[in-house]
Amino acid sequence: MTLQIVKVESRRDLKRFVTLPIELLSRYDAFVPPLIREDMELFDPKKNPAFETSEAALFLALQDGRPVGRIAAVLSHGANNKYKEKNLRFGWVDFIEDYDVFTALMEKAEEWGREKGMTSITGPQGFTDLDPMGTLVEGFDRLSTIATIYNPPYYPLFMERYGFTKRIDYVEFLTKIPDVSALPPKWLKTVDWVKDRYGLSLMKFDSMKKLADTRGMELFTLLDESFEDLYGTVPLTENQKRHYIKKYLPLVSLHYIQAVQNKEGVMVGFIITMPNLSEAFKKIKGRLLPFGFLRILKALKKPTTLDFYLAGVKKEYRNKGVDVMMTLEIARQAMAKGLVWAESNPELEDNKKVHNEWRFFNPTQHKRRRIYGKSL
Repeated sequence: MTLQIVKVESRRDLKRFVTLPIELLSRYDAFVPPLIREDMELFDPKKNPAFETSEAALFLALQDGRPVGRIAAVLSHGANNKYKEKNLRFGWVDFIEDYDVFTALMEKAEEWGREKGMTSITGPQGFTDLDPMGTLVEGFDRLSTIATIYNPPYYPLFMERYGFTKRIDYVEFLTKIPDVSALPPKWLKTVDWVKDRYGLSLMKFDSMKKLADTRGMELFTLLDESFEDLYGTVPLTENQKRHYIKKYLPLVSLHYIQAVQNKEGVMVGFIITMPNLSEAFKKIKGRLLPFGFLRILKALKKPTTLDFYLAGVKKEYRNKGVDVMMTLEIARQAMAKGLVWAESNPELEDNKKVHNEWRFFNPTQHKRRRIYGKSL
């Protein structure tokens, strides 16, 4: 069989690139297909402002003309400027269980990186921290969330065989949502003490549109500040912040977002959650039309699991109970809506501050994913 690695240069090839994981991985029960339309826009420089500070080259592996693998080589100038390095990222990598296919894809991505003057490679990573990242190394039988990627066990085996070594891991947690009324009274008293001691209050919003319009930039600036010291994080540009505000905030229900302000009205912390839509996404197979929207709306009516997406606390307010205020209020709202379970998305294994937000939930770590790296 003839194996070719071709660069994606047409919309037709981009469609094949985006839909390839659906074709390759749908036989795995834990795989949740991405939205095709979303990924098409993700790789469109006219629609994704990440291209203002990044470059990318997409490659398809063709075996006798049939797509059998893909990889994105991403050059993040923002990351390289921040970390003072010449590093190439790879992401959106999928391939059949054939080491030759994987090798050919990696060699092509590395060749592109060397041509750009890069001296190292890490991944899977995206343009920003809000893109899916990390190869799954534990929890292959656990259903993915819509914000993460799934891969079968042979992916990390091939990467390590190729010479990649661990850079850092992300962990994910699953827990039952606690009955807040049954929590020890001292925990609830702690929240009242925190409010009085630091002049804090939970923020109230009339609508998500109003939140997006009036506090959206503040929220994403706080997100940047919160992520600043974490591995591999890239500062968002003003256009990227506006892009994410417009794209995501209007989709979040007021019941599933909490924010805290100080007495001057400055946002000092936030948590964004959403009902789990993994089963609905499995059924629509990446397509919102013609009936995908209806399945998602149906799933939103009676959710059982709450996914935690993003959280941030201003540095000067960390370890002062801001996370407790928000987490307990989220738990109250979730229980009122009949949700039973809560699941985190990837959290850095050494990010004890964010792990601490789960301390009332008695969590079980059920997935682990890894960023790999090597020299070029």
